[in-house]
Order: sequence, then structure tokens, then C-alpha cells
Amino acid sequence: MSEGSARMSDPTHDMEGRRASRRPFAWLRAFLGLFTFWRIFAVVVLLLILGAMRDDAAPSGPYVARLWIDGLIVDDAGRDALIADLRDDDDVKAVILRINSPGGTTAGSEALYISLRDLAAAKPVVAALGSVAASGGYIAAIGADWIVARGNTMTASIGVVMQYPQLTGLLDRLGIEMKEIKSSPLKASPSPFVEAPAAAIAVQREMVADSYAWFRGLVAERRGLEGAALDAVADGRVVSGRMALDAGLVDVIGGEPQAVAWLRAEHGVTAAPRDAEIEEARQKRLIDLVFSQLGVEAPTFLLREAAGRALSGPRLMSVLD
Repeated sequence: MSEGSARMSDPTHDMEGRRASRRPFAWLRAFLGLFTFWRIFAVVVLLLILGAMRDDAAPSGPYVARLWIDGLIVDDAGRDALIADLRDDDDVKAVILRINSPGGTTAGSEALYISLRDLAAAKPVVAALGSVAASGGYIAAIGADWIVARGNTMTASIGVVMQYPQLTGLLDRLGIEMKEIKSSPLKASPSPFVEAPAAAIAVQREMVADSYAWFRGLVAERRGLEGAALDAVADGRVVSGRMALDAGLVDVIGGEPQAVAWLRAEHGVTAAPRDAEIEEARQKRLIDLVFSQLGVEAPTFLLREAAGRALSGPRLMSVLD
């Protein structure tokens, strides 16, 4: 066998040749090795976000923010932050509250009312009532400067209620007795498992009366009612929009067109309404997260674009007084 044929059949020589043939692509493999799966995934997510921002971006410029207050009203930090954002946004020239709520917790209604009055100190706020705006829903309405109601809107329900189940009869039937060890007779009372002492009931009545006095005071202040006129509407009854107009609880019968007309006539606001921005904070967090995974800070222009977008469908979850 010749020397040349011996070299060709040498396995070591063949392996070195194959390694040499792949050497021009070694830099590419090393570069790709820098990217782990999570970094590539982060880039894909970023591209999707940028695409959504480009395709779904809402028009910029002055507008009237349409803020939906639906369902049960509870203490909601995200809702209050959104309202503060609308107050501080120079593009927001006014706010229309679209209210469809049967009420809420007294603390949640209080927090919403304070946020709305803070907003109204900066720009015009008008409430447009839907099917129902009762109890805490009406508290939200009087947080506005002007109230529009449908003729058949169920509204008012100016009052406070505290309810708890009483299961002692059922427990007796089942032969179950609930034992308690507590620091004082008023602790955790009333309870569904034992008959409440008279002192505990008296304390609860005091709390209800205090909250009711607060509610009445808001109505008196915001709607200019007092004496017999206030007593007539503040007994907990629900009234229609037409009855509310006669009683001085709302300003006009109608819907959003009447709210828009009032803003134009009284405040010179001609911008068109659109749904309030509610995705701003979440979108900025998403962009920050993607870029943090890449080990760099998000470009400020992306954060500005996220903050400036208005996505449709914000809803404020809000409970029966």
C-alpha cells in the first residue's frame, strides 16, 4: 500500500479533515450559544408586543374619557390609580362615567367617591346612568358634576344595610352546638352560629347609622337637598330616572349624547369620547420585563407609546350597601 493511500485511510486524518471543514461556521455556533432559550423566547414576545402596539394603537390627541363603572363596587387600588391617570393626562379633556352598578361596600364606595371628586377638581366629569345606579352606584354618580339618567334607570337606594346569616335553628336540628372562647362578648359578634347579644346588635346599629348619616350628608351636599325633600328620597327606596329627576337626584333624562352636549355647552369640550386607558401600567410592565430578560433597559420611546395607547373595554369592578 502506498504512503498516500495509507494517509487517506487513516481515521485520525479523516476526523481532522471533517473538523476543518466545519471551522468556518464555528463563530456562528458560538454566537448562537450565547442565547439561551429564555432569551430567544423574550425576543419573540417583544416582537409580538410591538406588533400589537402597531396594529391596535388607538388615535392620539385630545379626547373625552369614557370610564365604565360596572358591577359591585369594592375598594380597588387599580381603579383609583386609573382615575388619577385620567386626572393627570393632558389629552383627557373631560370624563363621562358610564355607571351600571347596584352598589357596593361602604368603604369601596367612599374610596371611589373621593377619587372622582379629586378628578372633578381638575376637569369636567358627567355621569350617564344605565340600567341601575343604586346605593354605591348613586354615590359614584354624585361624584360627578352633572347626572344624566334613563327614564327607567333604577337609582337612589340611599341607605345602608348590614346582613349576616343566622344558622342556629339549622344547627339545633342537626344536633350541632358551636362553642366559643373569645376575649369579650362583642368580639366576632354577631355570628351565624350563636344568637347575638343585645349589646352586639346595638353596636352594629350604631355603625349602620354612622354610615347612613355619611351617605345622607353626601346627597345633601351634592344635590342641594335638605329637610323634608331629603327625607323623602333618603329612606332606602329605589326610584326610576323620571322620579329621580322630579326629586332633584339627577339633572336630565337621556344618555351619553346628552352628556356630550352638556360638556360642549357648559365647558366648551368638543373632543370625541372613547374608552379610558386601562392597560397602560400592565403594558409598561410587560415591556420592562422583556427587556430586563435581555439584560438591558427598555427604550423610553416604547414606554411612552405604551402609556399613550387607549385600549377598549375598561371595566371597573366595584357591593351592596
